[in-house]
Parts: sequence; C-alpha cells; structure tokens
Amino acid sequence: MSLEVKEKTEVRLVFMGAAGVGKTALIKRFLQDGFDPKHRRTVEELHCKEYEVAGVKVTINIMDTSGSYSFPAMRKLSIQNGDAFALVYSVDDPESLEAVKRLREEILEVKEDKLTPIVVVGNKKDRQLERRVSADDVLVKVELDWNNCFLEASAKDNENVMEVFKELLQQANLPSHLSPALRRRRETFPKDMSLRPPMNKTNSCSVS
Repeated sequence: MSLEVKEKTEVRLVFMGAAGVGKTALIKRFLQDGFDPKHRRTVEELHCKEYEVAGVKVTINIMDTSGSYSFPAMRKLSIQNGDAFALVYSVDDPESLEAVKRLREEILEVKEDKLTPIVVVGNKKDRQLERRVSADDVLVKVELDWNNCFLEASAKDNENVMEVFKELLQQANLPSHLSPALRRRRETFPKDMSLRPPMNKTNSCSVS
C-alpha cells in the first residue's frame, strides 16, 4: 500500500518602494481583483494565501512594506526573510525610481547575492499624460546594467499585474503554470511548466 504525500512549499514575495507608488494597490488587485484610488499609509502588512501550483500546495506570503525610511530594522528583516522582491516606482515620479535604486543596493548588501530575484515595476502606467520616467531608459538600466527584470503595470487598469506576480514566482523557482484557484478574472498564466533560470542579458522579460 502506498500513500501519496503532496509536497508543501512556501515562498515570500516582498513589495518595496517609496510611499504612494501603488504597492498595496498591486497586491490588492492580485488578491481581490479590486482597486481603491485612496492612498492609505502602510507600515507593514503580510498577506498569506494558499494555492495549488502544478499539483503542489504552495503558501504564498506577500509582504507589503512601508514606503517610509523610518523603519530600517523592519526593512532589513523583510529583506532577510524575502525570496523575491518587487521594487515599485511610479512612472510620474522620478524620485520614486531613485528610491528603487537605493532599495536594490540594500537588498544586494543584506542578501550578499547578486542573483537575488528582483523585479522592477513601473506602476501607474495609465498616467501617460503625467509620465516623467521613460520606460526605455529604465529598461536599459534594469535589464542590461542590473541584470534584473523590468515591467510596467497599472493596478488601476489591471494591466500586467498578473505578469508581475508570475515573474516573481518564476524567479523564486515555482512552476509558472498555476491552477485556476490562482487565476484572476480575465487573466491566466501561460502553459509553460518550465522553471525560469536566473536572469541574464539575453533573457528579457519586459512588457510595456
């Protein structure tokens, strides 16, 4: 007699960035398929959801961090415990991109690993008239200089939000095909079951 034991996996995704760039909005869009235009200050909030990924039960922990630099100890702990990082800036705020640069340096310093999974996210893509950050410039910096992944997204319009999470999960070495329980309305993952290797200069994942 044989007993089937399903493997249980746990992964922690950490969202970091300046205040007001839409970290919480991206997470809410992914988890609840909703959007709240009002900005609410976040200190630190952990969302835990269990899904079935390619037949394996996976607990996905999503850490929503503060955009304030008043909590260095909490930020360092979030970095230490994180498996993959979304560094979020707003396309209408160049200063928020500078914050991403500082956060990336801090992550690499704490993790002591240049291959730490990082996805840079230009949120608020819907604000084209207010855009002050060029997607092409960020693409060159992030993918060629930093060797990380870059995507632009809009939590408001629900554009590329699922792609952000898909990329984070792939870089955290989870299968890219998720069960219907994880799919949001009007969005599905591709049927590619392969695991993504570490990013390199020929492995582009930009979506704009």
